[in-house]
Order: sequence, then structure tokens, then C-alpha cells
Amino acid sequence: MLSTGALRAHLLAARLAGPVATSRERSLRSYRLFAARDPRVLLGLDPERPWSERDVLGLMADRCGVSSDPGRVSGADEIDPERTLSALHAFAERLREAAADRVPVLFGTGHPGRLLGFYAALADALSAAGCLVLTPAQGRCIDITTRFGVRTYRLDYVRGVALMREPDLPYARSETGAHTHSPLPVRVALDGLVASRGPLPGLVVGDHGWVCGAGQLGFEAIGLADTDDPALFVGEAEGRVAVAVPLDDAVRSAYYLPLTRYVLNRACLSQ
Repeated sequence: MLSTGALRAHLLAARLAGPVATSRERSLRSYRLFAARDPRVLLGLDPERPWSERDVLGLMADRCGVSSDPGRVSGADEIDPERTLSALHAFAERLREAAADRVPVLFGTGHPGRLLGFYAALADALSAAGCLVLTPAQGRCIDITTRFGVRTYRLDYVRGVALMREPDLPYARSETGAHTHSPLPVRVALDGLVASRGPLPGLVVGDHGWVCGAGQLGFEAIGLADTDDPALFVGEAEGRVAVAVPLDDAVRSAYYLPLTRYVLNRACLSQ
């Protein structure tokens, strides 16, 4: 079993917390865009109240540990590892409850190249515990707006985790899937469940639009978020995201393995 102290040391060594690769400039830009209700950073969330740029910065300082000083505009952003650990404990508790109640679970990621292994291990563990891991609308094509214009992607699943692929690429060239912030994939997946009259998820696990899009529709959702993803933390503050874990979501995939073991152990799902 990985101790809390050992995980804290790993978070800092792998730069999952502490000074992270996400720049202060990038985070502040996201806070400005969120305050302006730019859909690129809302991730499917429709905030209930106005959020100024200062409001968002204050929330992110509280939930992540970034500097609350608006005059600090450059350098690396920072995540408090204690806040990461606290959120991981709440994240694990939600998984434990889902396993105990054997609720259907939907997994999805906009960071398949980095986080697929993390979510897949959780999906395997919940499946072994008797939860139905949902894979609705597989193969459905979705038009998503990107910085390069509207692109068509295909909804697919790997080890029970939803991701988006470029449909015109051979499978071997697109194993890791596409990076996306869009809430459209989770909406299409949930629509597929309704159309098939299948069971709806009692829990949605993921990141980006998967969490905010599901939470906005009233589903319990938990996930991981970087300092430039304020939507998950606003959703948590407003009660539509159950747990948002602050950490760098784009380090090497192997660096998430200790988190996987720690979360599964805390959730009593170690195999």
C-alpha cells in the first residue's frame, strides 16, 4: 500500500502538484475566458451566477492552491499537494460508494494519451466489483469545433473508457484518441442510453466536458482538472460536480500509476 506521505512525495516529484507545467499566463487566460462565458472553457457547464475573473481566481486559489495575487502573471502555476490528496480521498470515497451500490458507471476522457490507463484501471475494478461499465453510442460520429475548425470524430471505447478518434485514420495510428474539451461526446453517449432504454449512469468519471457536461445534466460526476480548467471547480462550488481533483492532467501516463493504486486502495477496490 502506498502511504499518503509517499504519494505526496510522488505528486511533487512528478510535478502532478507543486509547481506544474501549466503556465500562469495560460491559467489566467482561461479565467478571463470563463468570466466571459466562452464555451471553449465552460466545458458544457452553464454557471448559475456571474463569475468575474477575480471570482474565478479566488476560487482556484481556494480549490487548487494557485496564487490569489492577480499581479502574478507569469511563471509556472502551482497546485497545493494537500488539496490534491484531500480531493483524491473524496474521489475514492465516491468510487467506493458506487461499488457498494453496484451502480452503472460511465467513463470518458478528453486526455486519452495521458489518462486512459488511470480510468481503465478504475473501470476494471468497478466492473469486478459488480458495476455495469457503460459503453453507449459506440461508433457514433460527432462534429466538434476545434481551433482548426469543425472536425468529425468517432466515439469509441477502450477497456470501458470513452474517447474520441479521428474516423479516417487507421486504428493503429489513433490508439490514443484525440484530445478534446467538448461536452458533446457525453451528451451523445447519454442520448444513446436514453434511446436504447438502457440503464443510466449512477456515476460519471472523467475530465473536461465529460464531467461538466454530465454534471450540467444532473448526473453525479467526478474527475481530474488542471489549473487552466476552472469549469470543474466552478461546477463543484455550485453543486453540479461532486469532486474535482486538482492536478496536472498532461504528464507522462506512467506517472499516474501510483495515483491509481492509492485511489483503488482507498476505495477498497484493490485487486
